[in-house]
Amino acid sequence: MGNGIRSPISFLILLALVFPLTLQISAVNYPINVWPKPTTFSWPKPQIALLSPKFEIHFPSNPYLHGAAKRYSQLLIQEQYHPLVAPPLNLPDSPALQSLIITVTDKSAQLTHDVDESYTLVIPSPSQSTAAAISAQTIWGAMRGLETFSQLVYGKPSRVACDLYIYDEPLFPHRGVMLDTSRNFYGVADLLRLIKAMSMNKLNVLHWHITDSQSFPLVLPSEPELAEKGAYGEVMKYSPEDVKNVVEFGMEYGVRIVPEIDMPGHTASWAEAHPDIVACTNMFWWPAGADLSSRIAHEPATGQLNPLASNTYKVVQNIIKDVATMFPDSFFHGGADEVTTNCWKSDKSIQAFLAKNGTLSQLLEMFITSTLPYVISQNRTVVYWEDVLLDANVSVAASLLPQENVILQTWNNGPNNTKKLAQAGYRVIVSSAEFYYLDCGHGGWVGNDSRYNQPPGTDLGKGGSWCGPFKTWQTIYNYDITYGLNEDEAKLVIGGEVALWSEQADPTVMDPRIWPRASAMAETLWSGNRDETGMKRYAEATDRLNEWRNRMVTRGIGAEPIQPLWCIRNPGMCNTVQPYVPN
Repeated sequence: MGNGIRSPISFLILLALVFPLTLQISAVNYPINVWPKPTTFSWPKPQIALLSPKFEIHFPSNPYLHGAAKRYSQLLIQEQYHPLVAPPLNLPDSPALQSLIITVTDKSAQLTHDVDESYTLVIPSPSQSTAAAISAQTIWGAMRGLETFSQLVYGKPSRVACDLYIYDEPLFPHRGVMLDTSRNFYGVADLLRLIKAMSMNKLNVLHWHITDSQSFPLVLPSEPELAEKGAYGEVMKYSPEDVKNVVEFGMEYGVRIVPEIDMPGHTASWAEAHPDIVACTNMFWWPAGADLSSRIAHEPATGQLNPLASNTYKVVQNIIKDVATMFPDSFFHGGADEVTTNCWKSDKSIQAFLAKNGTLSQLLEMFITSTLPYVISQNRTVVYWEDVLLDANVSVAASLLPQENVILQTWNNGPNNTKKLAQAGYRVIVSSAEFYYLDCGHGGWVGNDSRYNQPPGTDLGKGGSWCGPFKTWQTIYNYDITYGLNEDEAKLVIGGEVALWSEQADPTVMDPRIWPRASAMAETLWSGNRDETGMKRYAEATDRLNEWRNRMVTRGIGAEPIQPLWCIRNPGMCNTVQPYVPN
């Protein structure tokens, strides 16, 4: 390994010219594959070469690229991945591949939204050259190219696909996983493992839903009592040093860390430290005998910020300033979802406000107009859940949500709400619960739920899970996040996120809940879910995802299986050729 570029690359340039950038993905199932599938993958005559035991990666000077090159150098030699089905390729009698040369046009480009992640990878036949090449605009694109190269290496001794050309770039700049660490706690090691797996899948945003009604685990210098009194326990906190480590690890793997402090709803955990600013605390969430519309909260526990309390904005500003200091990313997620009307109505000061012809939407407007400018003053773009604009009971006017400063994240009503937000002119992040919620399908979690006490044969609907059924990888893979949008509206969709809410999840199940289903989204947001003819390629993707899931497991990621091993050993035998007949 070294910083100098010492090998000739004239052959590689010539090879790149032979394969124009306009090539499309071939429908051919290659014996070695990459996940997510590259934009362009040209391997006209599949062949392999040995990877030299002294293989080196040459790269321009950059601390993050240096770390990535060191990491992949070790992986390439040590992994010796054993494919589920051995590729039918024989090693030629030719020299081993000696090196990988990385060139980067802009070494100073920061890891920000919309950074260029494109790259070109050329691996020649060693009989023509013993040096492969990655060229990228930024170091982040080079990292994506390194991951692709690593997936083309397998076996003992290590061998690599060769005589191929890849040009690759993502369809969407925002490709993420949302993890809720409030309902149940995840240690720093779990977050780092998640970031590592995300980078393998070319996902680039960890949306960290840090706080909620159940706990406030984030230690803030200006408001230490929030975690002291709101965390589950002393060992279930994230210190500023923890956050620094997570953010830096994300940089090393090309993954941005976007923090979410959900407010003004979902803030019961603030009440122990600041009881004066939280309404409806310590109330039972759903009064006995009342209908669903009488709930004090969408789930236990109850509490949301009171926009009329003078101390609310002092506390919120302290939090925003600390979070903006701890998390350098340009996005700040402010939540603003599921404001429960009955919570605010139970507060005496709010009752007096309503009695003077005030409205609940005016309360939310008061909160947004008092806090949004402060977030913007921290040089941040604000992300809110769609509720702030679309909720039927409590919402604000679009005029209070400037499009240049606000991005909206959709989670209800699938493509319909995505279209509403795009029609209103907002940039959109898609997390439609019908497709992208990874916690769905595990039943209800509140106790004493009489819906489960039914005679045998009773239709339990979604099994007590509001967003059931379970979202299979095929459901995720086949979702087009710009469905039903015209060309201008589609341009406003910046990407998507799968979401793992943690009422019924913690570190013991994190890996199988997320993987390989998040891999399915990763491919669709990177290179799409259709072949060059426009056909959905989920059937072709099955074998590739099986192989990719297996490689992730060998890399220490507990991804769940999608088929029995027998199916993989007997290609095609687990497929169906019958026409689908809906019930």
